[in-house]
Formats: sequence, structure tokens, C-alpha cells
Amino acid sequence: MKIIFIRRGPLFKLAAWIILAAFLIILGYMALQEDYEPTLAPIYQGNEDKKEIALTVNVYWGEEYLPQMLKIMEENNVKATFFIGGQWAEKFPRLLKKISTSGHEIGSHGYSHPHPDYLSKSGNIREITRSERVISKITGKKPTLFAPPYGERGKSVLAAVEELGYQCILWSVDTIDWQRPAPETIVNRVTQKAHNGAIVLMHPTAPTVRALPEIITALKNDGYEFVTVSELIKNIDPRQTER
Repeated sequence: MKIIFIRRGPLFKLAAWIILAAFLIILGYMALQEDYEPTLAPIYQGNEDKKEIALTVNVYWGEEYLPQMLKIMEENNVKATFFIGGQWAEKFPRLLKKISTSGHEIGSHGYSHPHPDYLSKSGNIREITRSERVISKITGKKPTLFAPPYGERGKSVLAAVEELGYQCILWSVDTIDWQRPAPETIVNRVTQKAHNGAIVLMHPTAPTVRALPEIITALKNDGYEFVTVSELIKNIDPRQTER
């Protein structure tokens, strides 16, 4: 009978450290999520009884496409809600100011675009308040809506949002435009899934710019009115919207 000995070389030690690190990360994540019991729930959509729809744009990159998006919206008399990252705002204050003075709603996308579910409640509070200070200084308005990066909505995120008096905004129609699909794909994703009270998630990309005029025309032809997120959800109870 042969006895096989496994030598504990560098690869074995590396694997052991990776497993230990993963285990500690999982434990830390579970602890973050179990410490809080927020009553707030994310908002995915507005009133299903009204033929209204809100376009949202998460902004942490893509500034080269924003002027054209703003021009298209102005030409079509459409107001949207832009969720702005704080670090991005520090780099492009004039562009943020232009978005705001054009009549669009400004929400927060956090400051540094981390994974919110892996932050504590206090960590999320720091992210949101830091972004708030930057946005308020540039626009003169305090944001009250928060779109969490990656759509993460764990307990530590919601507890922070609730304590700060924000509302957590997600979406019911996702363009997945960050993958840069063909413009017609983006158009189809929106028009085929559009519904009363829909919140449409977009990003500033080249195919989104090309798709936007057709999206606006198609939805208007279907009888939809474009409103900001605040207008869309003004009668929604954020404690009863989790799905």
C-alpha cells in the first residue's frame, strides 16, 4: 500500500489564506446585515394607476455623452432624475450644475461607488453624507433620493438611508446599457417592459444616446407622461414597496 504525502508548499498556504479570507468576509457581511432592522424598503416603481414613467441616469462616468443626452431631453421637453456620484461631481461641477439648471432632478449615487452591502451602517452614512455635501454645494439643493451602487439594498444600506431621511430608489426597467448593446436592443428593453409607474435605469453611453430619441417618441405615442422620480413616487409608502 502506498501512502501519499501532500507537501504543504506555497500554493497550499496561499489556498488556505484565500479560504480563510473568504470565510471572514462572509462572516463580516452577515454581521453587517444582521445588526439593523430598518423599516424602510426600496422603491422600484410608482403608482400603477397613472400612465407616468421616470427616466433615471446613474452617473459615475460617461460625462462625454451627457451634453447630448441633455440636448435630446430638452428638445423633447423631458425631465429625468440623475443620480450623481460625489467623486464624479467634484471632477465635473459645471456639468452637474448644467444638469440641475436644466430642470432635472438630482439624486445621490453615493460618493466613491463602493459595494454598499459590504459597508456598515456608519460607512453608508459617510458615503451618502459626503456625496450630499458635494452635490449641495454645487447645485444649492440637498438630494433626498439615493440610488445605491450595484442596486445593493442590504440592511446596513437601508438603515443608513432611513436615518438620513432619504428614499432608496431602484428600478423596474433595466436597459443594461452599461454593456453597450446595440441601440435597438436598448429601445426594445424599454418599450417592451414599459408600464405605469415604471422607473427606467440608464447610464450615459453612446448607444443610450442613440436610443433615447426613439424611446421618448415610442413612450409618448403610447400615452406615457415623463416625470421625475419624486413626482412618480409622491404617494408611495416606502415601507410597503419591497417585492
